[in-house]
This record gives sequence, structure tokens and C-alpha cells, in this order.
Amino acid sequence: MNMEQEIKALFNEQIIKTGAVQFGVEMENLTFIGAWQNFIYEYEKDEACYILRFTPSSHRSKDQITGELDWILYLAKNGISVSKPIRSTQGKYTELIYGEDTYFTVASFVKAEGNKLGYPECLHDNQLYQELGRMTGKMHALSKSYKPQSESTRRHDWTHNYYLQNMRRFVPLEQSLVHESSDKLIKRIKDTLSKSDHCYGLIHGDIGVGNFVVNNGDITLFDFDEAQYSWFIEDIAIQLYYLVYVYGGEEGKDKRVEQAHRFMSYFLRGYTQYNTFEEEWLKLIPLFLQLREIIVYTGMYRSSDLTKLNPWARDYLSQSKERIEKWLPIVNIWT
Repeated sequence: MNMEQEIKALFNEQIIKTGAVQFGVEMENLTFIGAWQNFIYEYEKDEACYILRFTPSSHRSKDQITGELDWILYLAKNGISVSKPIRSTQGKYTELIYGEDTYFTVASFVKAEGNKLGYPECLHDNQLYQELGRMTGKMHALSKSYKPQSESTRRHDWTHNYYLQNMRRFVPLEQSLVHESSDKLIKRIKDTLSKSDHCYGLIHGDIGVGNFVVNNGDITLFDFDEAQYSWFIEDIAIQLYYLVYVYGGEEGKDKRVEQAHRFMSYFLRGYTQYNTFEEEWLKLIPLFLQLREIIVYTGMYRSSDLTKLNPWARDYLSQSKERIEKWLPIVNIWT
């Protein structure tokens, strides 16, 4: 039994019931949404919708989650539309439930109002890209003045990303070239890039179409579980990656280039209203596209039944492996 299976075995009805009561809701009023690294439920209370999240200590400690929630509250206080945490019946943002050799941190959030944009409707939405730019630029500008509550609640550095830390656990070791190329990329980023406050700070770390909703053109951001200290340009590269990776193979190459030009043009119009950086940083986006590719590739090995992949996912995995091995970003419009 691997760690994920062990955690799922420990996550029982009593834990769910206890967590629900701590936030003033009955267990039968919870609707299960999913389990990735956290266990997520939805519920209604006083004619409003909320999210209830259970996080095993093997994934995040209570201090790490406290740091996440403090960051969210700071952004909300300064005008970013986010899914805000709410207090428990005891007036706390986090509650702990202890189990066998582990504990779960329970937190609840106001469910973001609006619509998720899926594929393909998000692929040619220039207004969306400009609004994403405004939101991201404002968030990065705020990051420059953000101070964590304490060193113990400070969020992790980018090198402690779950997938980068566990790549050798999930990706077969016989894929030696994948591992060698990944190590080389991480070392290059670590050893060569400046960490000045102008370009490096706390970022969301996973902005994709699944982690925000749109309501009358306004974006509300949620799922800050991957919030980490990294270069601001990584937050931009992540968004670009998720808007080009759907175009597969050689036949998709021109579409990836076209989409990259479209996204960056409109995104930067919004972004530069609130934050700026030197032009040289744009030329580093391909490095961070490669980094995101490694993370997504590892995630597929962690969470997918590779014998049941649909044709797109099967092709993507093959093409992704080749790009990683050959040190190629999924798209490059900066050379």
C-alpha cells in the first residue's frame, strides 16, 4: 500500500463528520467534489455555498496551511477577488483532527461565484487574457510588500514543489534521460537566476482554467494549495502552458505559436497596468515552460491509469517525454 492509499484508508467518516461539525454543517449536507492531494467537499449554509477541505499532514502541515490562508486574506484585503477562508464555530481558520500517525487540517472557503471556462472556449478569449494579466500583475505587485506571519508559516520555495520532490517516486527510473534533463533544468534555474524582490516572491503557482471562475468578466481565483516562493515569470509561464498544451503534435506546432503570441499580447496589456519587469525575463519563459512540463508529466504518472489514457493523453505523454529529453519548451516565441 503506497502513501496515498494509506492516507485514503485513514480518512474515514468520523473525520469527515468531525470536520463538518467544526464548521457548523451536518455531514449529510456535504457533497464530495474530489480528492487530489486534499479531500474536497461542497456544502450550503444560510443560502450561500462553501468548500470544506481536509488536508493530510503528509501533504501540508498546519503551519503551511496557515501561511496559505494568510496570503489569501492579504490578497482579498488588497482588492484581489479570491475564494476567502471562513472561520470555524470556534472562530479559527483551521481545525485539526488527529488520526493514526497523522492529522488532517480542516479549512473552509466561500465558494467562488461564476463560471469555469473549459476548452476550447478559453483558447481565443482575448478579454480573458487581459483580465488574467491585470489580476496577476496586481497580485505580483502585492507580493513585493507581503510579509508572512512568521518564519514557521512561510510558504515553501519552488524547489519543494510536491512533484519535483517526488519525481523519482512516480516517473519510472528507467526513463533516465527524463530524470537527467529535469535535474539539469532545475540546477540551471537555481544557479543562474536572481532572487531580487523585483522579480521573486510569493506566487499562486497553479493558475489554470480549473482554478478560477469568471463572473461578468471579473475573475475570482481559488485553490492556492501550490502557493510558493518563485519568480513571477513562472506564474505567467504556467498560464501560457495550459493554453498551448492542448495543441498536440507537429500539426499543433503552428497553433501553439499563434496562441502564445495571442495570450502574451493581451496578457501583458493587463499585467503592465500593475507590475513591470525587464524585457529579459520574457526570454526566460521557455525555461519555466519546461519546468511546468516536468511537473505535469510527473502528475500524470502519479494520478493516471496509464493503461486507460484517451488518445489525446497518450499522445501528450509521448510528446512530453520527448520534449523533456531533448530540452525543448512546448513553445518558444522569444528566439
